[in-house]
Amino acid sequence: MTLTPLQQEFVLHFGEMGSRWGINRTVGQIYALLFLSREPLNAETITDALGVSRSNTSMGLKELQSWGLVHLRHFQGDRRDYFTTPEDLWEIVRILVAERKKREIDPTLTKLRELEMSGPAGDDYAEARIAELRELIEMMTGFYAEMEKLETERLVKLMTMGQRIAGLIDKAGGVLPALTKRK
Repeated sequence: MTLTPLQQEFVLHFGEMGSRWGINRTVGQIYALLFLSREPLNAETITDALGVSRSNTSMGLKELQSWGLVHLRHFQGDRRDYFTTPEDLWEIVRILVAERKKREIDPTLTKLRELEMSGPAGDDYAEARIAELRELIEMMTGFYAEMEKLETERLVKLMTMGQRIAGLIDKAGGVLPALTKRK
């Protein structure tokens, strides 16, 4: 498989961004290649197209499968595994947000709650900041939970209404002043 210049640039960019997102460069490149491919690809084709080792391809595919970002496909008469990404971009975004929340936000929220439950530490300022951060994260995760329930069409409408909603908030006098200023 030979990549077009457009595909090469996209794949390289996703590899570079992968390391910024906390994933291996090869994982980012594998995902980008599968995302752009019209047809499902097998591990051998991926390995050849990216010029990486077969073991890197296998590990990358396993990681992407664990996130739910890559689907396994089989074809009659072919014993190889083929891989593809979801067609629906919103499904991809929802998977990514859910995984980031699970891996980054939830553990932080758990730690903040633990710190608060451990009782007074004699540092009123730090305790207040931790409580403030916990409240903010809980508000954000509550908002996320509500958005997660919306079907895609309604979510898109809500997002496109963003500017109008911001204008309504401005007219109403702001957003929760206690959460937007330092104590």
